[in-house]
Amino acid sequence: MADLTPLLAYRWSPWAFDPSAQLTPDEAASLLEAARWAPSAENRQPWRFAVGHREDETWKRILISLPGSDQGWARHAATLVVGAHTGDDAERAAYDLGQAIAHLTLQATALGLHVRQLTRFDQAGLATELDLPGDVRPLVVAAVGRLGDPFALPPDLRAREIGLRRRRPVADLLLA
Repeated sequence: MADLTPLLAYRWSPWAFDPSAQLTPDEAASLLEAARWAPSAENRQPWRFAVGHREDETWKRILISLPGSDQGWARHAATLVVGAHTGDDAERAAYDLGQAIAHLTLQATALGLHVRQLTRFDQAGLATELDLPGDVRPLVVAAVGRLGDPFALPPDLRAREIGLRRRRPVADLLLA
């Protein structure tokens, strides 16, 4: 395997979050600051975020927008972050939002936190719950927290949580 910075090698998306851990205000601010510095087309920064900390109203509104199967583990995350995009060019804005979420995720890793991203949730319902302006479209929910006990997960998720991480070989990713 080619050399890879430990920050990238260590990053992974768990299902098991510590249900008692909280993010400090400085940690939450650091994640948003990292997202703010992500590259974007023409520096438009078309991303917007809603941040809910465990058990506050925003967190609850985000959690209920998730499918029931994801609520079971996501309810243990310290923070739920909605990533939304705005602007006329939805495709470009979604790409830029992805960059911002990637920066947030790597900053979380640098802080000893973990992130699991979800794109299957009730986007329209969440937009209504959070009273988002019409041009702000939620695209991703990022569950953020510290690692929890994988043996507290249901058997199907536990097996995936403790199994070996696998990635496709680089050769499989090349188009030509």
